[in-house]
Amino acid sequence: MGKTSIEKIIARASGRDVKPGDRVWCNIDISSARDFAGPNCCLQFDQVTEGKGKVWDPDKVAFTFDLQAPAHAEKVANNQKIIREFAKRQGIKKVFDINWGIGQHVMLENGVVKPGHVVLGTDSHMNLLGGAGIFATGVGNTDIVASWILGKLWFRVPETLKITVKGQFQKGVCMRDFLTHLVGELRADGLLYKAAEFYGPVIENSSLAERITLCSMVTEMSGKIALIQPNGEVLDWLVERGGEEVRASVESMKADPDAGYCEELEFDVTELEPLVSAPHAPDNVKTVREVAGTKLDQVHIGSCSNGRFEDIAAAFEILKAAEFKIAPHVRCIITPTTREVMTQCAKAGFIEKFLEAGIVFTNPTCSLCTAEHYGVVPSDDVAMSTTNRNFLGKVGKGSSTFLASPMTAMASAVRGEITDPRDILR
Repeated sequence: MGKTSIEKIIARASGRDVKPGDRVWCNIDISSARDFAGPNCCLQFDQVTEGKGKVWDPDKVAFTFDLQAPAHAEKVANNQKIIREFAKRQGIKKVFDINWGIGQHVMLENGVVKPGHVVLGTDSHMNLLGGAGIFATGVGNTDIVASWILGKLWFRVPETLKITVKGQFQKGVCMRDFLTHLVGELRADGLLYKAAEFYGPVIENSSLAERITLCSMVTEMSGKIALIQPNGEVLDWLVERGGEEVRASVESMKADPDAGYCEELEFDVTELEPLVSAPHAPDNVKTVREVAGTKLDQVHIGSCSNGRFEDIAAAFEILKAAEFKIAPHVRCIITPTTREVMTQCAKAGFIEKFLEAGIVFTNPTCSLCTAEHYGVVPSDDVAMSTTNRNFLGKVGKGSSTFLASPMTAMASAVRGEITDPRDILR
């Protein structure tokens, strides 16, 4: 029997043939930590090595500052300083400070992580990098420290689910809506320690932004990783950032025609409607029509799931169709994923129009993924967000959050209540 993509990546990293259920030690290509949890990793490393240890390879360690950037409290500022000083002492050059943006996106843009890599991070949504053919996973502090010492970590080889997506999105419907549909279908435990590989014309013709969105909520289905084979313009973009060797890596990780999958699913997006995840769980999926008219107090567009240029451009088109006006009672916040994305928005003329409409356009960060950042939602307020989690109290004690696509979010900001974007685009 042939091998799936994830099995080929793990086989390369472990130096041995593998099958689902095997436990193997894998060499790590990049072990990263962010400003949240990163300081504890540094302190724990120094404790374990009695302050005399050296990381196994400074070129394979990276730090990203994306959750609380810039620091909004003394404690946060001091924690970030711990990382900077540790990196300097260890000779670690890949330090993406407060002016860069969300770690996974920044490392991808800068060619630090590449297709076929095994990547660790202290972010539970590292696996969104599967959209670029990367086996990335979020781990705890102890695992990060172990990888800094050994340069490797052990994994259980997951079973792989094959998902084929065909059809064509209607106007006003997008990849985020399909992702929401998928979470609703598979539920919170539908990918329990499994990998998923996506195929079909919808996937093959999708942009990098769409692929990242699709892989960004694997964690919400309890999955280990979702992988999409880079091709076309996406592959060209990755080669531009990571070098010509990326093509060979992509070719070597292609699943075999006779690869063994634990299950195969097929979806057609042609009749798909705009969807939301209603409070207080990502798999509490409803059509926008079912909850239309629900009054909103705040709307946020951004996060690692939907903060790339294409996402913001989609929201801009809705705002443009509404003559650049939002409901006066709605607080609307837009956060780009990275400095590069922010620059694209500036060059496209988006930012000025957003500001004129009364929208807050922030520096690139994880932003309102948690209540640890500016824009916390007060008790009893109802919000809509393009983030990946809407658990009770996640962005403010006593508040409620609907998850939706950038188009639905902006349409709802325009009307001041949950609105189908197709109603604006008519």
